[in-house]
Amino acid sequence: MIRHVAIVGAGFAGTLQAINLLRHDGPRAVLIERTARPGRGVAYGAAHPSHLLNVRAGNMSAFPDDPGHFVRWLEARGVAEPAGSFVRRTVYGEYLEQLLTAARRDGADRLEVVSGDVVDVIVTDTVELRLADGGSITADAAVIAVGNLPPHDPPGLDAGALSSARYKADPWGSTTAEGLSDDDVVMVVGTGLTMVDVALMLDARGFRGRIVALSRRGLLPRQHEPPVAWSKLDERPPTVASALVRDLRTRAAAIGWRNAVDELRPFSQAMWANASDAERGRFLRHLRPWWDVHRHRLAPDVATRLAAMRDSGRLEVVAGKTLAFVERDDGIAVTWRPRGESAPRTTLVQRIVNGTGPQGNLSRTDEPLLRALVGRGCIRPDAAHLGIDVDPRAATVAADGTASERLFAIGPITRGAFWEIVAVPDIRGQCWDLARRLSNAHWVGGEGL
Repeated sequence: MIRHVAIVGAGFAGTLQAINLLRHDGPRAVLIERTARPGRGVAYGAAHPSHLLNVRAGNMSAFPDDPGHFVRWLEARGVAEPAGSFVRRTVYGEYLEQLLTAARRDGADRLEVVSGDVVDVIVTDTVELRLADGGSITADAAVIAVGNLPPHDPPGLDAGALSSARYKADPWGSTTAEGLSDDDVVMVVGTGLTMVDVALMLDARGFRGRIVALSRRGLLPRQHEPPVAWSKLDERPPTVASALVRDLRTRAAAIGWRNAVDELRPFSQAMWANASDAERGRFLRHLRPWWDVHRHRLAPDVATRLAAMRDSGRLEVVAGKTLAFVERDDGIAVTWRPRGESAPRTTLVQRIVNGTGPQGNLSRTDEPLLRALVGRGCIRPDAAHLGIDVDPRAATVAADGTASERLFAIGPITRGAFWEIVAVPDIRGQCWDLARRLSNAHWVGGEGL
């Protein structure tokens, strides 16, 4: 019988997991967070006021059973017609923080928030969570909700050989924009959503120098357009990559590419679950970069600001592969090879920002908790090395292939099992489902019978 659940991480996923346990009248919960602001996580806690949500507010409710919750919250604060708007991420962070505060108030002794850094979880007939300060917490089950793992260093870069003033491994760090002059050049390695955030933050903080964004293909996220109605698919498309591309192109010609991508949302997790490891590998090698820039889009205002920076010459997007980084007195000499060319080039920049985006390869993580669990075989990487291997219930899978009854994982770290598990609509559903199971609420109404 599970009476007490410990949740590691109080970002979006961990916070919702705790709140949903209370909403389902489930086990007591302890939410353990190592940062000073539980309820926000990196996505909303480290956001700059210039950063907007990439999803319309009408799709950002924290609760799948109450899709209008966030819109009503905005309306109560005087936001006019918020459903179709792209609000600031700092505002969404306030929303989550208030949800957690209300849950702690209304839940009395059923929800505890602890400041601490979990470095190991020992699973026996219970779970013991060991903290970095030597303390421990005992519960009946634990949920790992550590969010996205930090990006790996770009190819050719030895972080130990570069000064912290020149190389910013953490794009969300407070010093990313410090000490720059308008004559400087900043290179952001990566051209996805992280790069967009870095560019907007530098611009908002007054940097008027030049930004060079470099990635293998030089692809930028596409822009949202006003939604239009269309006749959607009523059955799951094929999972073979070549057939999927063909069908997607056909649908895009008929209904527009945005609609063609969006109508896959109800099927995407099932498509991924039914695809073979070989098909998943082909998708990741050949299609993922194109999928990412079409699936994860920019708010129109953000796209407009980015276009203005490119038109003025302050932002240059290039395609190529980094080869070497050598620090000098006047900056870092970056050697890179442009895509489609054989001869390398060298570009002098005054700062490097790692904008390659979050990673999930457990074999390369420095996270003490994950390293400890992998080292003992309590968890294992998924086949595609996107994160922690879990079963359809979000139960972690050990090195011997057995699924745990006491250790679970949620959020982007479970991407290998679910693929589409990085956006709010997907994560809130996962948290809801796991909370119902841990609360035995999944039997209500005959479900599971």
